[in-house]
Amino acid sequence: MNSKPHEIIIYGATSFVGKILVAYLVKNYGIPSEQSDEKQLRWAIGARSASKLDALKAEHALGDIPTYICDAENEAALTDMVKDTQVIVSTVGPYALYGSTLVAVCAQTGTDYCDLTGEVQWMQRMIDHHQSAAEASGARLVHNCGFDSIPSDLGVWYTQQQCNTQLGSYAKQIKMRVKKLRGGMSGGTVASLVNVIKESSNNPALRKLMQNPYAVAPHGQRKGVRQPNVRGASFDKDFQQWLAPFIMAAINTRVVHRSNALQDYAWGEEFLYDEATLMGKGAAGRFRAYGLVAGLGVFMSFAAVSASRKILERFVLPAPGEGPTPEEQEKGCYDLRFLATTPEGKELRAKVTGDKDPGYGSTAKMLAEAAICMARETPKSELGGGFWTPSLAMGQNLVDRLEANAGLSFSCEQQA
Repeated sequence: MNSKPHEIIIYGATSFVGKILVAYLVKNYGIPSEQSDEKQLRWAIGARSASKLDALKAEHALGDIPTYICDAENEAALTDMVKDTQVIVSTVGPYALYGSTLVAVCAQTGTDYCDLTGEVQWMQRMIDHHQSAAEASGARLVHNCGFDSIPSDLGVWYTQQQCNTQLGSYAKQIKMRVKKLRGGMSGGTVASLVNVIKESSNNPALRKLMQNPYAVAPHGQRKGVRQPNVRGASFDKDFQQWLAPFIMAAINTRVVHRSNALQDYAWGEEFLYDEATLMGKGAAGRFRAYGLVAGLGVFMSFAAVSASRKILERFVLPAPGEGPTPEEQEKGCYDLRFLATTPEGKELRAKVTGDKDPGYGSTAKMLAEAAICMARETPKSELGGGFWTPSLAMGQNLVDRLEANAGLSFSCEQQA
C-alpha cells in the first residue's frame, strides 16, 4: 500500500461539480473508515470554506472524513494538503483564476493531478511553466478529465487502436460528429467560458493562440498542417447531414493533437481531426444548422463586450454554484460518432456514448474514475512525470473503468 494516507483528495469539493463527485464516490466507493482495507478507496475532501465543508459532510453523513481547508493561492497550505495524497482532483474553475498555484505545487512535489478544465490558454501556460519541474519530480498532470475532453481524446485513441488492429494502419483523418447531446450548463462552466472570451477580446496574441489547433502541443511543436474547422453551416457528404459548429471543438481538437504529438506523431504529422454537430437532413436540417450558427454568433458577440457581458452574467446565465438539477442530469445523454479514414482509403466508424448529462452527471463520473485509475492502475514506473492527455496517461485502463462504472460505451459501428 502506498505510504500516503489518501489515494485521492477532491479539492473544490463544495463546488457544483465537486458535490456531484462526492455523491458519486459515496454511492460507489463508500466513506473511508479507519479500518485497514486495501480494497476500500482512501479519499478526502478540501476547499477554502470550513462551513461549506461541514455542510457537505452533514449532507452525506461523512462523519470524520479527513478535510483540508486552504485558499487556492495559499501555497504553504496547498503543499501540506498534496503531500498527503497520491492524486489531487481539482474542480476549482475558472482555472485561470483559481487553479495555477495548485498545479505548481503538484509539479514541485511530485503529486499526480487531474482536473476538468477546458481553458486552452491556461493549459498552455501551465505546460510551459511547469513541464520541467513535473518531469524532474515525477508528477503526472492530466487536464481535461471531464466531457472536455475524455470522450473526444479517448474516442480518437480508441478509434485509432481499432483502425490499426482491424485495417492494418492508423487513420490519416478522423471526423467526430455529435449525433445527440442533451444537458445543461453550470455557473462554473459559464464563468470559465466567459473568462476565456474576456481575456481574448482585448488580447490579439491570445486570440491567435486560441485559433491555433496545436496550441497545447509540446513547446516547439505548435505548428502543423492546416486543419479542417467547421465554423458555419455546411453539408457533410459522409454523414449525409447538415453541420453546425460544436462549441467544445476548440478545446477537444487541441487535446487530440497534443496526444498525437506526445507519441511522436504515431498517427502521422499530417493527421487531420475536426468536430461538428449533426443537425439533420434536408431543409429542416439546414434551417437548424443556420439557426444554431446565428445563436452562437449572438452569444459570442454579447460576451465579448463588457457592458452586454455583465447583462448576460446578471440576468441570463447561471451563477456560480447553479446548474442542472439531479433530474436534468439523469435525463441527459450524448452520442458521438467517429469516421476514420486510413491512408489506403479504408474506413472505420466508431462511437462513444454516455448515459448522463455530459457536463455534470457524466463529467463527475469520468473525473472520479480517471483519478482512481491514476492512483491504482497507472504506475509511476510506466508513465513519467509531465503533462499528459487522458488517453496517453490511462488508455485502455480508463476505457475499461468508464465502461464498467461510469455509463460510457466505446464500440465500432461498422467497417468498410
